[in-house]
Amino acid sequence: MGNLWNDLKHALHMFIKNPGFTLAAVGALALGVGANTAIFSVVNTVLLKPLTYPDPDRIIQFQLTSPQGSGSGASITKFHNWQEQTSVFQDVSAYDFGGPGFNLTGAVPEQIHGIHVSKDYFKLFGAPIMLGRTFTQQEDLPNGGKVVVLSYGLWKRKFGSNPNIVGSTISLGNEPYTIIGVLGPNFDTDPVSDIWLPFQFDPNSVNQGHFFLAAARLKPGVTLAQANAQLKVAADQFRRRYPGGVLDPKDGFAAMPLRDSIVSDVRSSLFVLLGAVGFVLLIACANVANLLLVRATGRKREFAIRAAMGAGRMRIISQLLTESILLSVTGGVLGLILGYVGVRALLTVSPGGIPRIGENGTGVSLDWRVLLFTLGVSLFTGILFGLFPAFSASRPDLNTTLKESSNRSGTGFRSGIARSILVVSEVSLALVLLIGAALLIRTYLALREVKPGFDSHHVLAMDMSLTGDRFMKSAGVAQLVRNGRDRLSTIPGVEADASTCCLPLEGGFGLPFAILGRPTNADGNTGGAGWMSASPGYFSVFRIPILRGRDFTDQDDGTAAGVVIINEAMVKKFWPKGDALGQQIVVGKGVGPQFAEGPRQIIGIVGDIHDGGLNRDPRPQMIVPQAQVTDGMTALNAGIGPVVWAVRTTGDPHQLAAQIQEQLRQASGGFPVARIRTMDEVVVRSTAREDFNMLLLTIFGASALILAAIGIYGLMAYSVQQRTQEMGIRMALGADRGRIRNLVVWHGMRLALIGVAIGVGAAFGLSHLIASLLFGVKAYDPTVFVAVPVILTAVALFAVWMPATRASKLDPMQALRVE
Repeated sequence: MGNLWNDLKHALHMFIKNPGFTLAAVGALALGVGANTAIFSVVNTVLLKPLTYPDPDRIIQFQLTSPQGSGSGASITKFHNWQEQTSVFQDVSAYDFGGPGFNLTGAVPEQIHGIHVSKDYFKLFGAPIMLGRTFTQQEDLPNGGKVVVLSYGLWKRKFGSNPNIVGSTISLGNEPYTIIGVLGPNFDTDPVSDIWLPFQFDPNSVNQGHFFLAAARLKPGVTLAQANAQLKVAADQFRRRYPGGVLDPKDGFAAMPLRDSIVSDVRSSLFVLLGAVGFVLLIACANVANLLLVRATGRKREFAIRAAMGAGRMRIISQLLTESILLSVTGGVLGLILGYVGVRALLTVSPGGIPRIGENGTGVSLDWRVLLFTLGVSLFTGILFGLFPAFSASRPDLNTTLKESSNRSGTGFRSGIARSILVVSEVSLALVLLIGAALLIRTYLALREVKPGFDSHHVLAMDMSLTGDRFMKSAGVAQLVRNGRDRLSTIPGVEADASTCCLPLEGGFGLPFAILGRPTNADGNTGGAGWMSASPGYFSVFRIPILRGRDFTDQDDGTAAGVVIINEAMVKKFWPKGDALGQQIVVGKGVGPQFAEGPRQIIGIVGDIHDGGLNRDPRPQMIVPQAQVTDGMTALNAGIGPVVWAVRTTGDPHQLAAQIQEQLRQASGGFPVARIRTMDEVVVRSTAREDFNMLLLTIFGASALILAAIGIYGLMAYSVQQRTQEMGIRMALGADRGRIRNLVVWHGMRLALIGVAIGVGAAFGLSHLIASLLFGVKAYDPTVFVAVPVILTAVALFAVWMPATRASKLDPMQALRVE
């Protein structure tokens, strides 16, 4: 213990005595450890932290499987089928995607967030009940009453923590709902909800529409494999109960752990980023190891004297490892602070649509996993970069070393082999990171070059939740839309306006359809396509071109013949050689009674938009007049999605936002609007995750490039210093300054080129790991694989040129006097 204390005191003395070395080493380590801490804190929050529900590893989410992949949507009939699997599941629960929001009406109208759930939802997720109770079996059936459960936050904010709130009523959409319970403050839901309402599914429903999610808990002793085996049997039973292609023979049911379902689409990208920061840390370690090798070379006489006085090899190794671990722990503490502050700032600016991190990254915190990870990384790096210099310095040749002056100790290229290997490693690792960053930058640029098919500039969008019996029928919604559009047209600066169920790039519905006069499949349909409703003016707001036919008009209402407009992608797929105009289709056959409607005539063909994302090809799309949607579909939409108003303005849309809100509030009888955003913001948000990956990997690549350049510069500067006398002799024998400069340049560039060659080979082997993150560029893009090595070589040349120029300016007489 005494030796350790002495080693620590000696190490501190050495670091204070050499502040330049200390700052350089600690700075490089803080950068490497900080980057790793930042990414690991996100990985910890998203992938490692258990869900906040009781026994979360036994909660599963039901999936629909197909040869094309799996999805988590559920229908009422499938939900009832899963409820019947009592041998493997318990607390089978349904919950929707967050709903459209609910209008809390009264003196000050406000739109709040609500979720429809089945009665076992609260038991499944362990909701703490602070006041009252949750839904009964009777309340979860049709006509079970208008009841609601409040969140702790809404109860405290809106009702002043009234302990007698249970039994009173609140007004949602000007209709009374009875408050039956209040949940405790620690119930975590995603998305965050203010209220919960019962689904009230009809037990006899044959609705096949997928508009909610379903989860359950595995019964004690039941494994996931056993549950999936039972679901395979359940899928066969479902097919027999609902024949006609409702569930294709190749499709099925499956159970997936809830956490895996939540994070499945970000897992691979987070692992790629974690691997990338590991490269940054290795480069930082190589830099610090080089610094320690330089110091160890300068301290050879010190170690030789110690050895001559009886110090054993392990005693010298212990001293040097203590110094390196002290460096790494200091760098680790600074890196922990830097990483935590940096990742919170980054997630505030660009959250990247990552689940479980909370709004603007507020869910990312420093817990024991992050602290243990940072400590482990710090100790590991201290040993990693300190071990080789320690072993190298602990074997001095006493006879030779004590005869040499400290300045000549370890001169020549041979003694610098270890340092050269470290520099080559830095360059190769930096090249791999830079190629990955360049591929993601190419993806970023390719996404920006995609024409979305609509004009997003000067368009303001906002949501309006329509609750109440009036808006359960299409006629009521159509009247509201007409009133709203009439009022909006009176605002100076409003160029066009419309309402719709689904904004571009924000998702939508999919429905099957049948083309009259053509053969159909087993369920009576020809195929499937995207489905949305829109009012007249929709295509003008987004400037989507009508290629053939006509737009909707106010005459396309519930009393007129059914019409539909389709996009080019649908024409190419289903009418590749014919004319779709004038053809008739039937939409939603077999899905459920609320979708049942008569034939619709195709009256127009519009240009394609990249509705599923800028990185996805346009899909076939059907657009129907909002006034012609069936009452059943309107009622369903009211429960799962708001009406979205879209307004094109001649100038900055935000300047008209207040006037637009007021006119819509008056048109609806006092309903507020929410989620006010511009379409430019929607477009930016649609590529947020790709932008986040690109930004991080670019930062890592730039850090690696800087560290590699510093490593090359440091090695060559030290080599020039150590070979000063040799260069003086060469110049005295007739070597000109150009030859001396070229000698140094060639030595440095030879190391850089070796590193580049190794890095290119490694990048070829690793680039397929980020192939799923790319768009518009191949993983082996020749432009990237040529440009990046050239850029890195140019940076290396610049780093080498400075010490080479200094070497060429040596005075031969002074160089020969160097000891």
